[in-house]
Amino acid sequence: MTTSYQIDINADVGEGIGNESDIIPYLSSCNIACSGHAGDIKTMTEVVKLAKRHNVKIGAHPSFPDKTNFGRVDMKISAANLYSILKQQIRALLSILHNENAQLHHIKPHGALYNLAARDEKTALVIIEVLKSIAMPIKLYAPYKSKIAELASNENIPVTFEAFVDRNYNDDLSLVSRKKNNALLSDKDEVLQHVLRMVKHQKVKTISGVEVPIKASTFCVHGDANNAIKILKYLNRELPKHQVEIM
Repeated sequence: MTTSYQIDINADVGEGIGNESDIIPYLSSCNIACSGHAGDIKTMTEVVKLAKRHNVKIGAHPSFPDKTNFGRVDMKISAANLYSILKQQIRALLSILHNENAQLHHIKPHGALYNLAARDEKTALVIIEVLKSIAMPIKLYAPYKSKIAELASNENIPVTFEAFVDRNYNDDLSLVSRKKNNALLSDKDEVLQHVLRMVKHQKVKTISGVEVPIKASTFCVHGDANNAIKILKYLNRELPKHQVEIM
C-alpha cells in the first residue's frame, strides 16, 4: 500500500512585494506582516480578505520593529519592551480578523526574531508569553530542535515544525546565511527533491552533503523570491504525483 503524506505550504505575505493575489491561491497557510518589519492596516486588511477568499489559514508574522533593515538584524530590546511590541503587532491583526470574521491560526516570528528565538531562551520565552496571553489556542510555527519549539511544547503550546523549501541548511539545521551564494535554492526540480526528502525521509541534505534528520509539516516558500510563483505552481502540480497532499 502506498503511503500518503499531508503537508502545509506557507509564505510570508503583506511585506510590500504586492504579489499576494498570485501567491495565495497556491498556499494552505500564510503569515501576515503586522507592521514590525513591513505592513500596515491597509495591507493587513487586503491580505486577510484574500486569504479568506481562498480558504488559506491566517498567521501573524510579528518582527523586531525595524522597517529599515526589514527585520533581518538583531535588536537589543528589553524583554518587557519586546513583549509589548509583539503584543501590539498581533493585536492589530486580531482587530482586522475580528472585523473580517476570520480566525488567527498561528504565529510565526519573522527574520532575525525567528532565528534568535530558535537559539536564545530569553527571546523564546517572550514570544511564548505573548502566545499564552491570547485567549484562543494558537499554533506556533518554529524550526525543529529549536529552543522556542522545546519551550513552547513544555507550556502545552501546539508547535508546527517548519522547514524552508527554497533555502539551504547547515549541518546544525540553521539556514545558510543569505550573504552566501549558496543560501537559496532556485531550481524547481531541486526544490521538489529537497521537499520530498524532508517529507518522506525526514532528512535534509546540508551544504556539506550530509543528510541530517529533520521534522516538518509546514513548508515555507519565500514570497519575495523572483521565482516564488513558479515554484509554488510546480509544487502544487508535482507533489500530489508523489503522494504528498497540500492541506
